[in-house]
Amino acid sequence: MTRVLVLYYSSYGHVRTLAQAEAEGARSVPGTDVDLRRVPETVPEKIREQAGFVADDTPVATPADLEAYDAIILGSPTRFGMMAGQMKSFLDQAGGLWARNALVGKVAAVFASTGSQHGGHEATLLSSQIPLQHFGMLIAGLPYSFAGQTTAEGIVGGAPYGAGTIAGADDSLAPTETDLAGARFQGAHVARIAAGLAGTTGQEEAA
Repeated sequence: MTRVLVLYYSSYGHVRTLAQAEAEGARSVPGTDVDLRRVPETVPEKIREQAGFVADDTPVATPADLEAYDAIILGSPTRFGMMAGQMKSFLDQAGGLWARNALVGKVAAVFASTGSQHGGHEATLLSSQIPLQHFGMLIAGLPYSFAGQTTAEGIVGGAPYGAGTIAGADDSLAPTETDLAGARFQGAHVARIAAGLAGTTGQEEAA
């Protein structure tokens, strides 16, 4: 079985919805085992309640968990043009994995939710890939074979760098069907690449 982890942080539910679609897409590839996890919250509960953050009962991951997967798909909301601090804090704790080259050669992908089309959407997707490349991971984006990202019929998220959605300045917009289709496409894309690499590695080990 190819093991895929969809790991995310979500404040208002948009990224969680995309994460579920990513997981659905990955599970559509035969022979793929998918886990959906979130990173720990760092915002105090009182502030979460005041800000209207959505409750989330998805199991929490630890940095040590990452080594067990063939592919990792990370999702984060945009915070001033970059990934959320919660996700960055999680990755900052994975130095031990980096030191042991434990993630080298694994597949990675990213997705994001942003308040507006020009609020750092692509910047978040691109900058989220940087630490993954430091880990030695192989980056999979959202290729143009997913035709939905070229539509001009309404506002859609995503880019060649990863799936996404536009939440609106007040977070009132839900992911569109095109956004969700893009996330499913990316999840399946990552799972197929991971399965192919795992097969190649297995053949090399057998030889």
